[in-house]
Amino acid sequence: MLKEQHDYRLYPRTANEDGTLKNTSLKEWTSGFWAGNLWYLYEYTHKQEWKDAALAWTNTLADNQYNKSTHDLGFMMYCSYGNAYRLTHNPQYKSIMIQSAKSLASRYSPVTKTIKSWDQRLSWDGKTMWHYPVIIDNMMNLELLFWATKATGDSTYYKIAVNHAETTMKNHVRPDYSTYHVVNYDEKTGKVLNRETCQGYADNSTWARGQAWAIYGFTMVYRETHDKRFLELAQHLADFFLNNKRLPEDKIPLWDFNVNQPGYRPLWAYDRDKYSDPIPRDASAAAVVSSALFELSDFSKGEQRANYKNEAVQMLTSLSSSVYLAIPHTNDNFLIKHSVGSLPHHAEIDVPLCYADYYYLEALLRYQHAEK
Repeated sequence: MLKEQHDYRLYPRTANEDGTLKNTSLKEWTSGFWAGNLWYLYEYTHKQEWKDAALAWTNTLADNQYNKSTHDLGFMMYCSYGNAYRLTHNPQYKSIMIQSAKSLASRYSPVTKTIKSWDQRLSWDGKTMWHYPVIIDNMMNLELLFWATKATGDSTYYKIAVNHAETTMKNHVRPDYSTYHVVNYDEKTGKVLNRETCQGYADNSTWARGQAWAIYGFTMVYRETHDKRFLELAQHLADFFLNNKRLPEDKIPLWDFNVNQPGYRPLWAYDRDKYSDPIPRDASAAAVVSSALFELSDFSKGEQRANYKNEAVQMLTSLSSSVYLAIPHTNDNFLIKHSVGSLPHHAEIDVPLCYADYYYLEALLRYQHAEK
């Protein structure tokens, strides 16, 4: 893929319906994963060619440090510049990341005690406008804020991250430890107005990658805070995922755990005949969970510790099989096959995704570390 990517304004994202490569732009939430993948390859191989490529592609993302229009700066800048700074200690990268954290923090509301995800979006019901939506994915962007407090000594970033995590814990998590995708708030009072979905099957269903973001996010928050509430929640979230009766034997989940089940009604144009035989899997969700479980196992004890590591290895083994891992010069040069971006939007269904590759590579590195 590196040999075929010559335009530094475009970043590999997925495959088009005709099988050709689909790139993304600087402002899209996935723009930082390509550089992140290159940094992970450099970390694994220690070869200068990968470092040179990672440096070149990371530097193209600099303008995003001032981007206040998105909550995804963690994905965009921590996956790229975060790895760059971790592996090179270049002070220029530190400055860029601090500015990125400032831009992300600008979206925080002391009323809702959350970081606003999208500026405005219409619900699938066609009439409910989300004026202050917060999505479970946003947990992944808190790592940039925790890092910023350690880098600057300014506790503001830390407090914002903790407040967001606490509010998400309160409002996104159901009694059975499944999660809602979207919570819409009244920005004047902080009251929860709606709990719905954007990328899942139904408002009350469990979107697999949403659950994955939650497992990973709350595990990371425990690492940064040592607050056992977050560890216990991460364990419960993981147990819901791993013990779910609809999790296939190979541990690669359906794109939503409740597809086609009674009691779950999609409000979007769902074609049951088209997407039921078979129900699409989401390998990207498995990659995220596998990586998270390696870390969660480190924080757990006894049988629970062993179980999380074993489940992480099983997922990683499945992802590394011929079913999901592409052979060279296929799959538009992405590593992982069979992911789903957003089935409700009829977009990126059973395709490679750059972030599936990113968390797969991260899981491999964590596996390597766990075996030492």
